[in-house]
Amino acid sequence: MRRLPSVVRKSVVALVFGSIGLSLYGSASAATGDTAENLAPVDVVAVSGLLDHVVVAEIETALERSATNGAQAVVLQVNSRGAVVSEARMAQLLERVAAAKIPVAVWVGPTGARAYGLSAQLLAVADVTAMAPGARIGFTGQALVVNGKETSFGDSSTQLRVSSLGFAEARKAGLLNFAGTDEGVPVVRNMLLALDGLKVDGVALDTVVEKVDSSGQIVRDATTARFFKLGLLGQLMHTVASPPVAYLLFAIGLSLLVFEFFTAGIGIAGFVGAFCFVLGTYGLNELPVRLWAVALLVLADFAFAVDVQVGVPRLWTGLGLALFVIASFTLYQPIDGTQMRMSWVTLVSGIGMMALAFIVGMPSMVRTRFATPTIGREWLIGAEGVASTDISPEGTVIVHNAQWRARTNRSTPLPVGTMCRVAAIDGITLEVEPLEGAARDYREMRKGASE
Repeated sequence: MRRLPSVVRKSVVALVFGSIGLSLYGSASAATGDTAENLAPVDVVAVSGLLDHVVVAEIETALERSATNGAQAVVLQVNSRGAVVSEARMAQLLERVAAAKIPVAVWVGPTGARAYGLSAQLLAVADVTAMAPGARIGFTGQALVVNGKETSFGDSSTQLRVSSLGFAEARKAGLLNFAGTDEGVPVVRNMLLALDGLKVDGVALDTVVEKVDSSGQIVRDATTARFFKLGLLGQLMHTVASPPVAYLLFAIGLSLLVFEFFTAGIGIAGFVGAFCFVLGTYGLNELPVRLWAVALLVLADFAFAVDVQVGVPRLWTGLGLALFVIASFTLYQPIDGTQMRMSWVTLVSGIGMMALAFIVGMPSMVRTRFATPTIGREWLIGAEGVASTDISPEGTVIVHNAQWRARTNRSTPLPVGTMCRVAAIDGITLEVEPLEGAARDYREMRKGASE
C-alpha cells in the first residue's frame, strides 16, 4: 500500500486535531452558556439638541434607572451644541454623572455629531469617552466646579475653551479612553465593543463574547443595547425649547390672537393662537433671549393691528414689519461664547409669513368676514339691524343676516339686542344709531348750520 506524502499526512493530522479543538470549544461554550444574550445589557441614552431642563432631568433619571435595572453601564450618545441651563444646574448634573453607581460612557456620535459648550464638559467627568469619525468637541467655555475641582481636559483645556478638536486630534491629545483602533467609534455596536475589558473602579466591563463560527472564524458578539429617549411630552417640550420652533410659535401665536381680536366671537384661530403663544413663551423662557427683542416682537404685532382694523396696509404695517425684522435677527443672546443664530430658512419663513399675513392675508380675511357678497355698500345706509354685542362705541351688528363691525356715537351706546339703523359707512365699519333718540353728530350739526 502506497503511503501518503509527508506534507499531506501533516495536513490531515492538523485538520483532525483542529476539528477536535473546535468541537471542544463549541461544546465548552454551549455547556457554559457563554453567549452575548447572557451578558448584562448596556443602556444607551440619546442626548440631542441643546441641554435644557428637560434633557438634564432625563439624564439624571437615566442614571438612576440604569443603576437598578441590571445594566452594567450607561452610554450617553451626545450630539449637542450647548446648554441653556445655568452653570450651577450643569455642575449639579456633572456631579451626578461623576458619582453614578455604574460606569458612564460619553460617546459623541454618530458621524458628524458635535459636543460644544457646557455639554462638552460631560466628557471631563465620564468614565469612558469616545467619538465617531467626523465628530467634534470644543468651545467648552468656563470650567465648572465639580466636587470641589474644576473640570479639566488636561493640556487641551485652554484650546478647547475657544476652539474645537476632531476625533484624530482628541485621540492624540489623550482625551479619549475607549478600547479600540484609531478609526473611532462610528456606530453603537462599535461602542459596545470598545467598552469590553475597560476597568472602572477596578471592575472590568464584559460586553463581548468571542465564539467560532462554522467556518472556523472567531466572531465577536456584543451584548444587548437598550435604547432610551425622551417620552412624548418630554420630546414636545424639548422641541418647543429649540430656537427656531420657539421663535415661530411665538410669532404665529401673536398673529392669530391679533386676527381673532378683530373678528367676532372666539373661534379656532383664537384657540390655536393661544396654544402656540403659550408654547412659544415657554420655549423663549428656556432660551437665552434678549427681553427687548421679545418686546419688539409684541410691539410689531400692535403696529400691525392698527392697520388690520381698517383693512388696508399703511404706515403702521411698514413700521411693524421693520420692528419684526430687527427682533428676528437679535432675538437670541450668545451661548457659551458662541452666537446662537437661526438659519436663513427660519428667518425667511418667519419674516415672509408675517409680511404675507398682515399685508395680504389678514386684511382680506377681516374684510371677508365682515362683508357681504353684494358689490357696493351704499344701499346699506338707512337699513335696520340688531346689535349682536354691546356697541359702546364699537361692537358688532347684524344687518340683513350678515355680521358687520359697528360704531356708534359715544353718547348713545347700544346694548346687545337693541334695534338700530345704519347712518354711514367707514371702510368696512358701519356707523349705526338707535331708531329713536339718535345723537346729532358733527355732520348733522354742520348741515343744520348751512341751512
